[in-house]
Amino acid sequence: MRGWKRMKVMRETTMDLRRSIYPHLCNFQVVYESRISQLHDKEKAAVLEVETLCRESGSEELLCLNRSTVFLRGAGGFSKSKTELFSYDKRSPSLRPLVKLPILPPKSVAALTHEDQTQPNQALLYRLSGDYNPLHSDPEIARIAGFPRPILHGLCTLGYAVRAIIKHFCHGDPALVQSIQGRFMLHVFPGETLVTQMWRQEDNVERINFLCSVKERSRPVLSGVVFLNASPRL
Repeated sequence: MRGWKRMKVMRETTMDLRRSIYPHLCNFQVVYESRISQLHDKEKAAVLEVETLCRESGSEELLCLNRSTVFLRGAGGFSKSKTELFSYDKRSPSLRPLVKLPILPPKSVAALTHEDQTQPNQALLYRLSGDYNPLHSDPEIARIAGFPRPILHGLCTLGYAVRAIIKHFCHGDPALVQSIQGRFMLHVFPGETLVTQMWRQEDNVERINFLCSVKERSRPVLSGVVFLNASPRL
């Protein structure tokens, strides 16, 4: 149980969708390759980023590039020098430039608003995607981590926000999404209401900014951007 004091907290995620797979969902095999792309010593903690490259089986063409950045509490202090902290950066090129997050809605732009009520068993349902971290299902582990009850997966929250953007800006067509970047700001409890504010970047119609908040606590939980493929419908 002591190991849970060194909790892994998801900090940021990016997804570059290089090629649509929708016409090939049947009889389609993919190969995943994961590697460390960044590692930074923060003395009392460490920041670790892992890249996952997805390719069609038998092909070198990249389908998708995912990055997950996690904050590892209690895992820092491994640098050889106290004056020069260890830092490693070998990121692959991105489709779009990464944006500094979080982003707040500007007063000059009217933001669209979308509400979604999560289910009390939402974390248990999302757990079936393969993320079996007990922080999202075991009340005792949640208490050890400092939460009164299990919390929702960050990627599940991101899914709600991106789905709202697909509905309001893509006419329901997910193939228009080219890249996603999200910064996790606070936890969400299953059953809470997510309010997603969305607005176009003033100088780029293909860029949609968003801020997701929990209605019951009036707290922002997720900020990010979605870049869309160029389309006459935009």
